Parts: sequence; structure tokens; C-alpha cells
Amino acid sequence: MPRQARLDCSGTLHHVMVRGIEKRKIVDDEKDRDRFVSRLGQCASDTKTAIYAWALLPNHAHLLLRSGPRGLASFMRRFLTGYAVTYNLRHRRHGHLFQNRYKSIVCDEDSYFTELVRYIHLNPLRAKEVRDLSDLAGYPWCGHSVLMGTIKRPWQERNYVLSWFGKREGEARRAYKAYVKEGAAQGSRPDLVGGGLIRSMGGWSEVMSLRRSKEKALCDERILGSGEFVEGVLREAEEKVRHQLSGEERRLNAARMIREVCKTEGIGIEELRGGSRRGRLPEIRLNLADRLIEEYGLSLAEIGRQLGITTSAVSQAVRKREKSYST
Repeated sequence: MPRQARLDCSGTLHHVMVRGIEKRKIVDDEKDRDRFVSRLGQCASDTKTAIYAWALLPNHAHLLLRSGPRGLASFMRRFLTGYAVTYNLRHRRHGHLFQNRYKSIVCDEDSYFTELVRYIHLNPLRAKEVRDLSDLAGYPWCGHSVLMGTIKRPWQERNYVLSWFGKREGEARRAYKAYVKEGAAQGSRPDLVGGGLIRSMGGWSEVMSLRRSKEKALCDERILGSGEFVEGVLREAEEKVRHQLSGEERRLNAARMIREVCKTEGIGIEELRGGSRRGRLPEIRLNLADRLIEEYGLSLAEIGRQLGITTSAVSQAVRKREKSYST
């Protein structure tokens, strides 16, 4: 099923995954890592985005955050675009650094907050970037070291995370450390990042039990939580859409975006809509399709009309891009 527009409003808890284009590296050395993390902190502070957990790996990164007043998309554009520009200048390269569409999952805080903090902070250990939990406690490119008190990053919401584990800092830190140690042997957790129903029910065993009893549960690929939580998020999103731009306004804004991109890329609108696959035209169309879905929630049919290609072509393109996030 082709992907849908993102779900977001101020105060929403998100698990965000960012990957390098074609799974390439997004950091080459310590200087890149420092710039990535510094920009993350600066953008979080500037946009009032709360960062609870994060892990930077060579070719991807995980974030657990609560969106600020301007929402997730505004924060991520500012963060990723700024870093990509400095990375390209430093390494004398051109073109995209990140896959155009990062993956974000709206999360039920009561049910999944601590599990997601642990899952994200164990990423360097699973990826063998560190040898053991002792190394992880001092590893500077992951939020775990901040919670353990070995590294200070004022922009990370350390106190809020530790408050889930105890009232006093020493007690909370010991409980958190034990909780992380308990999860170190769990390996990958597809129930936290996989399919909607599996994710919402907590794994295949629960899904099969549900099927045997012939019960039904509402699920959505963009949401991690119970059926009741999913229903509430979707209801809120629908209400938000009703108070946003009309269909005609969205189409006019989409046409304006296309004109601006064509001007930036040095191509004519007729050339974009002509169906040619010459040079960067397919990539430009795909990037536009991503933005038209994310920012205006346009249907695939309307995107096809705007870009001069068939609905099937739009669907195939976005499916191909989305597949890269499944591994």
C-alpha cells in the first residue's frame, strides 16, 4: 500500500529513523559526528523539540523526540538540510546525502517510552560500534552516555527520561542501567519498527492469538500503540485536516512548489511533465512526490496530474523508496 501523509502535531512523540542515500555513510569521521550531534542539539533548542534518546551510526541514526510548536517536518528539514550542506562542502561532494523521506512513527508514550529509549540506546552495541555496556556508557555518539552522567549535553532531556526510573538521580540511574542490561540480549526488535498490526499487538504471538479468537484491532503503519491509541491519533489527525487547507488551496500550493523546484533545478515545467527519464528528472519527480505527500497530503492520482506521470508510476516510485527503510 502506498504510504500516507505523516501524522504530527505539537507535542507528539516520534521514533525517527534517518538513513544515508543508498545506505551510504552519513558520517566519515569524528568531525562529522561532532557536527551532526551539535546541529541536532542546536536545532532541538531553537525549535523547542525535546530529544529523549538518540544514536548515531555510520549510515543511519535513530531519534526519540517530542515535536515542538512547529511540528516534526520543520525540525527535520532544518536539521538534515543544514547538516547535509556542511557535509557536502567539507567532503567536496554534490547531491543528496540522506534518503529523501525519513521514517517516523507516532508512539504511545505510556506503553513504549522506556522500551524505545532502551532500544535506541542499544543500537551501537548491536552494530558492534562498542564492545560492551561499559564502552557504551562512555560512547559519545549515543544518548546513553548522557543518561549515565559520563557526558553532558544540556539539550538532551535527561531528567525527564530518568524520572521514569526513580525519584532520586542515583536510584533512577541504577534502575535505568539495570533495565538496559536486561535488554542487551534481546537483539533486534521488529515489534518496535515493523508492521502496524504486529507492532501494535506486541509481536506475532499476540497477533495469532487475536486471529484465533477472531477479534479485530485497528492498526496503522505510522503508529506504535494499541488499537485504542491508533484510533485516537487518527481521529485527531482527521480533525486537524478539516481545519487546514482546502483541496484547491493544497493544489495551488503544490503547483507553486513545483515551479520553485523547477526554477532551482534549471528545468522547465513542460520538461518535468513530459515523461522523460533523462538525467536527474526521475529523481526530481520522486523528491517532489515525497514532499507533496508529506506537506500537502495529496493523493497519488493528483500527484500524477501535477507531475505529468501516471498514478501507477507514482505508486511504484514511492514504494521503491519506502522499501529501503525496511532493512
